Amino acid sequence: MDLDTYIVTVFDRIDDTTRLVVASLDLGRLRQRGPQPILADSEILTIETVGAYLGFTEEKTIYDYFRRHYAHFFPGLRRIDRSTFVRQVANLWRLKEAVWQHLLEHEVPVPEYVIADSLPIEVCRFARAPRCKRFRGEAAFGWCWVNDHVFYGFRFHALVDPFGFIRCFVVTPANVDEKEALEQMVDGKTGRVLGDRNYWSPAWMRWLLDRGVQVIAPFKHASRDPDRRWSAFLGRLRRRVETVFGQFTERFKMKQVGAKDTWHFASRLLRSVLSHTLALIVYRSSGGTDMQIANLLSA
Repeated sequence: MDLDTYIVTVFDRIDDTTRLVVASLDLGRLRQRGPQPILADSEILTIETVGAYLGFTEEKTIYDYFRRHYAHFFPGLRRIDRSTFVRQVANLWRLKEAVWQHLLEHEVPVPEYVIADSLPIEVCRFARAPRCKRFRGEAAFGWCWVNDHVFYGFRFHALVDPFGFIRCFVVTPANVDEKEALEQMVDGKTGRVLGDRNYWSPAWMRWLLDRGVQVIAPFKHASRDPDRRWSAFLGRLRRRVETVFGQFTERFKMKQVGAKDTWHFASRLLRSVLSHTLALIVYRSSGGTDMQIANLLSA
């Protein structure tokens, strides 16, 4: 599949889904006043999700690229300036979330279980944290278990299904415990959740089980693990989440916080998640059996 075909495919799915979402869900009015935008909402979502798949993280870069190379697909780009584009992108965060959830419900199989994990997001370098003004009062210091160092920022908590789709996510300050974040994600839901050793807590796991959520995690301490074969089996099942987080780190550059406020930060996170979901849906529908969305444009 070439890029032109991919853009058209994504637009068709987003345009159809947007019409269904706006008609069936109680989103309220997306705009309280003023004329309709020059670029349709489905066009904006297509431009930014394809741009995210191509590795662009900033709205400016996405706008410049599509205005230079694909203005014949989106003629309205020639009639709006960059600030209007950026503002419309950020204002559509509710629609992005609704489209993402609708795609999961109607185009992705129901999983037998989900995998819980988290990804650190650094706001700035550790040495600059005391004088960093971005997200002051919202970000916090936390520990990164992968690289064994303290960082300043947020933590992206997600539930990933065996097919590679992110089913749910929350963003918390870096010092929030993973178990607390999981409680938020499974509130009102039932099912099985696979976690790593950070989720091991017998009393807490029994408390969740009484509420319909079975958390399955290996023993807290690897050196005293009474059943290492079982833990190794769980580790193999959880490798899928490492692939997904690798894609968000490398392709979608989630660890780079370019936004300066929570509004734009939330919009960019939703854009990455929606872009990943769409890429995986199109890749699977074109015959892909794994999660290597990097092969989409050459499949």
